[in-house]
Amino acid sequence: MNAKRFMLKLRKKFFPPLVSVLTLIFLLLVSVKYIYLIQFLDPPPAPSSQPFVKHKINCKAIYDMDPVEVGKSLIIRRKTVVEDKDERLINFTGNCPVFTKIRGYDDLCVSEEEKDFPIAYSLVVHKNAWMVERLLRAVYSPNNIYCIHYDQKSSAQFVAAMEGLARCLPNVFISSKLESVFYASISRLKADLNCLSDLLTSEVKWKYVINLCGQDFPLKSNIELVSELRRLNGSSMLETSRPSESKKQRFLYHYELQDANFEYKKLPIKTQQAKTLPPHNIEMFIGNAYFVLSWKFVQFINSSPVVRDFLAWSEDTYSPDEHFWATLVRLPGIPGEVPRSQADITDLMSKTRLVKWHYLEDNLYPPCSGQHVRSVCIFGAAELRWLLNYGHWFANKFDPKVDPVLLQCLEEKLEEKQKGFQKGRTLTCPKG
Repeated sequence: MNAKRFMLKLRKKFFPPLVSVLTLIFLLLVSVKYIYLIQFLDPPPAPSSQPFVKHKINCKAIYDMDPVEVGKSLIIRRKTVVEDKDERLINFTGNCPVFTKIRGYDDLCVSEEEKDFPIAYSLVVHKNAWMVERLLRAVYSPNNIYCIHYDQKSSAQFVAAMEGLARCLPNVFISSKLESVFYASISRLKADLNCLSDLLTSEVKWKYVINLCGQDFPLKSNIELVSELRRLNGSSMLETSRPSESKKQRFLYHYELQDANFEYKKLPIKTQQAKTLPPHNIEMFIGNAYFVLSWKFVQFINSSPVVRDFLAWSEDTYSPDEHFWATLVRLPGIPGEVPRSQADITDLMSKTRLVKWHYLEDNLYPPCSGQHVRSVCIFGAAELRWLLNYGHWFANKFDPKVDPVLLQCLEEKLEEKQKGFQKGRTLTCPKG
């Protein structure tokens, strides 16, 4: 009996502390597991490794359309992709020497051909800072010059990330004049014009300028682009065609920018007010927003009163960037003029941008292996070979959230091509 009482006293004395200890251990285990899970899902960038995930994939096999490797890319695609946050790029560019070293900006050799033929870029962007950085890295060469125009409506984090890129890279700068860019309005065109104006004052004596947006990606290495641009011999490269009746509606009537209740926030809306004819008897042509322009062409439009009047006339049209360049390149006397009598130059004939439209698949090109957004294909890894062999210089659209493997393989292939074409040439490389 005494022994039983003794055991009861012992339990009362030690059981509560034991429960507390076990509870504490359980909570510690849960906390450790939670912290581990968070780190696994969103790990901080290691200072000695790439800031985003490198997938274990054989890009040569993807290019060769190996069914096993393409299948593996589809499995990777189905996994939840943790989006790289803009804040991580801000932190990464906080230490410029580390950033440039890890991302390979400070380890690029330049051939004599590239050194004698600098290229300028106008990047009009508004979100996804890491995608912009990957695009910039893919087209980067120390002898080129890059203007970034970010939307005034962009997040503070995105703006800080772009400022970080400009701070770390001596040949990258932010446009001196920024626009609030609205879809299909004059603001998109003005963003490019602002960068072009700045680029004309650059000390870099660039030969051609190429405009890009945040979901573009190159299909040619820098040395290949130099070779292609030399062949233009002063002419420009862009789409320019005679407008259909439906496309004429874009500039026959006055459009007003009005509030929209979806992602674009504001849209140009057609009114019944007819517009006057274009100034100076300018004949209208249509194309797209993408261009490859010579320095002489840009210098001409920057100082021409005819171009200034045409820009003012285009203020209240729909998507003026899709007629402005296409019309100007047909202007008599402009450097690199395409005569008005010359046949249409379509988007598939101009090499500026390869875009795959849903309604033309199986007719002009194979089906999209990624996803469609507003009838435009966001490319997938199964299109790697087609993209690289079609002949265009850039393509649109790409998104690592849709297919991270394709971007990784394009980066690998471009680096491989750059080194291959530079082999056996006189190179200037970083010291050390």
